[in-house]
Amino acid sequence: MFDVGFSELLVIAVVALLVLGPERLPKAARFAGLWVRKARDQWNSVKAEFERDLADEDLKRSLRETQDALRDAQASLRNAGSSLQQELQSAGDGVMRGLPTAASIAAESADPAPLESTRQLPGEPHAAALAAAPESADEEQSMHTPMDEPPPPADADDEVPQR
Repeated sequence: MFDVGFSELLVIAVVALLVLGPERLPKAARFAGLWVRKARDQWNSVKAEFERDLADEDLKRSLRETQDALRDAQASLRNAGSSLQQELQSAGDGVMRGLPTAASIAAESADPAPLESTRQLPGEPHAAALAAAPESADEEQSMHTPMDEPPPPADADDEVPQR
C-alpha cells in the first residue's frame, strides 16, 4: 500500500529512537501498533460492508429476474389456459350441435309409431340390423366373422370313426 521497504523502516526506527529516546520508544511502538490495528479493523469492516452491499444487490437483482421470469411464465400459462378453454368450448359447441334438442326428443317420444317399429319379435332380425344389411355379396362376406358362421359340413370323403 505505502510501498515501504526495509531500508525506509530502518531509517524511521533510528529517527524515532533519537527523538523519543530508549525509555519512551516501546510505549510509542505499542501505541502505534494499536492505531495500526484499529485502522486495519476499520478498513476490514468497511470492506466487508461493501461486499455485503454488493451481495445484497446481486441477490436483489437475481430476485427481480426470477420474479420477472415467474410473471412471464404465469402470463404464458394463462394464455395457454384461455386458448385451451376456448378450444374446449368450441369443441363442446360442436358436440352440442350434433345432439338432438329437447323439443325433438319430446316429439319423438310422443309419437308411438317409431317405438312399435323398433320392437323386435323373437326370431326376427332387429330393424337396425336390416337397415345396416350389406348391399353386395362382398360386403356381406366382409361383415361375417368366423364366429358367426356354422362349421362346414363334413365331406363324404371324410370318414368319421364310429365307436
